[in-house]
Amino acid sequence: MSLVIPSLSPATLTELVDALVERGWYLGEGVVDAGLCRALYDELEERVAHRAMQAAGIGRGEEHSLRRDIRGDTIHWLDRATLAQRHYLGAMAELQQELNQALYLGLFEFEAHFAHYGPGTFYKKHRDSFRGRANRVVSTVCYLNPDWGPADGGEMVLYDPEDETREVARVVPRAGSFACFLADRVPHEVLPTARPRASIAGWFRRNASLNGVIDPAY
Repeated sequence: MSLVIPSLSPATLTELVDALVERGWYLGEGVVDAGLCRALYDELEERVAHRAMQAAGIGRGEEHSLRRDIRGDTIHWLDRATLAQRHYLGAMAELQQELNQALYLGLFEFEAHFAHYGPGTFYKKHRDSFRGRANRVVSTVCYLNPDWGPADGGEMVLYDPEDETREVARVVPRAGSFACFLADRVPHEVLPTARPRASIAGWFRRNASLNGVIDPAY
């Protein structure tokens, strides 16, 4: 499959930056190129078919553990091994530059992984980082399923940072949709899915090196 090198439109970038400033989160449909989403989706499906994914855990360092009662997805970290991955990461590099120029966030790098949720799996409400310890600054999710119906479930729900019981947005995991939010502010969860659900979760990070240790597991 030939791919057009993707780029987020100037209008999308402006809308995204404004939304992060105003409310801490952005949601958009049809943001990521359809051909690129299809190529990434096919790559993920092939990895799932060959059992080349790993169970996702929670916590870091010595506190890392597998808790299927909290999180049920399997993952594979993007490593630039394919053209589709390189194109997606190139688009995220453009977004990183825009966020740094507009918001002076000092973002240092971007990391991302494929996420596959099998039927019945979910991810309970959580934040992606903690205030004062936020090496992950901005979270992103790109959805890959080419079709998704109302009965399929698996929506990502965003909650009010000041009232975690109040839902502020719900994202249908349909190809091309893109979510972006402040990692330490916005609680969110993935509702149980009725069919296999495919996405790429990513994080823009600050350099958290300390005493010569890169990104210590504190």
